[in-house]
Amino acid sequence: MIRVLSLSCMTLAVALAQGPAGPGGRHFGPPPDGPFQGARFLGAEAGIPGHVVKNAPFSADIVTERTQTLSDGNHIKQSTTVHLSRDSEGRTRSEQSLSSLAANGLASPSSNRTVVFIHDPVAGASYALNSNNKTATRSMHPARASANTSGTGQTAQGAPNRPRPAFAGGGRRGGMNNQNVKTESLGTQTIEGVVAQGTRTTLTIPAGQMGNEQPIQIVTERWYSTDLQATVMVKRSDPRGGDTVTRYTNISRAEPSPTLFQVPSDYKVQDAGRGRRPAVQ
Repeated sequence: MIRVLSLSCMTLAVALAQGPAGPGGRHFGPPPDGPFQGARFLGAEAGIPGHVVKNAPFSADIVTERTQTLSDGNHIKQSTTVHLSRDSEGRTRSEQSLSSLAANGLASPSSNRTVVFIHDPVAGASYALNSNNKTATRSMHPARASANTSGTGQTAQGAPNRPRPAFAGGGRRGGMNNQNVKTESLGTQTIEGVVAQGTRTTLTIPAGQMGNEQPIQIVTERWYSTDLQATVMVKRSDPRGGDTVTRYTNISRAEPSPTLFQVPSDYKVQDAGRGRRPAVQ
């Protein structure tokens, strides 16, 4: 069984799509030990996002590549891809073939199907689709009052919208106000046809803080698109675990088909219960 909202990059990907903030926001998404700790495979549901982006539809492939160098000079390289769609009402659909996870040793070698998660903030529900038995597990939750209804960075109440980032610059010992954290602007660049603003955050773990003889530097480069209200690329270098790059590719700004956000008519819908997250069997 693959439990949804396991600590995975799918959570990361959907957090990105829901509108992570640019520089200076608070942590959202992966666990606070760092953006990729425990996030080495895709396949978890979108969960119940805290921020809904409207009037900014798109679809894209989100590619995560991780490279780890072992002490003997050997390298471990893993790559996973999630296809993500978001419509003008803030609905999202994420899907990934489990065969790609199996190729990286992150799922059963016999896995050959696609996992699909739909989040519908309009209906107040999330769905996990099981193509094997044509069932959809539904989890109900209340609509978010702070949803961005205009795409202009304002909440429904008119207050400034401060979406939370999908990545944090440091771990439990290094918050954004820590004197060991340095953040600098990288200006702007065009990534996959969208303009993005970049920042680089460097977290320095002092010598001796975790048994390390020398200071350790963890560098996170983040590129945020105001048009998409999403972080379209993150590069993270951590000598403890390797280098990870997550980026949007094949971005399309066209409105996705409405059928993508609907449970197929031949699927049986079953409820997971209020407050419970569905699971993919």
